[in-house]
Amino acid sequence: MTKRKTAVPFQGTAEQEKQLRELIASYKEVPGSLMPVLQQAQDIYGYLPMEVQEIIAEGLGVPLAEVYGIVTFYAQFSLNPKGKYAISVCLGTACYVKGSGNLLARLEQELGISDGGVTPDGKFSLDATRCLGACGLAPAMVINGEVYGNLKPEQIPDILAKYE
Repeated sequence: MTKRKTAVPFQGTAEQEKQLRELIASYKEVPGSLMPVLQQAQDIYGYLPMEVQEIIAEGLGVPLAEVYGIVTFYAQFSLNPKGKYAISVCLGTACYVKGSGNLLARLEQELGISDGGVTPDGKFSLDATRCLGACGLAPAMVINGEVYGNLKPEQIPDILAKYE
């Protein structure tokens, strides 16, 4: 299977766009409003695709490059949709030293997506993170808040099967 970042095309609704445009209008004259607009836009859509960034840039009268720069700089923002089951693999020092890179590779292989991607059915998304705060369980990953620790790559298929 070919790995890809995202297989789900943008599917914003008219209601979401209406909410976004109302949000932008409420902040139009407020200095420094780009960050709160981006945060609330992500709450509306679940992520910040280019289509949403373009509406924000146009609505607030700021360059698209500035919007994109902020979205890609801050870890709180996502350019890709999240799956029903969001998987985060820790690549922090403790986890990485104990083999989390191999866990990520196995997840990519099993799901057919790469870091930052979502499966075509929207069921799983995969993200590498710098720390989950579970160093004592290294290597670790989280699926929708459930922590899995002391993992080995061969455990990945059985864990994923629980979510099928």
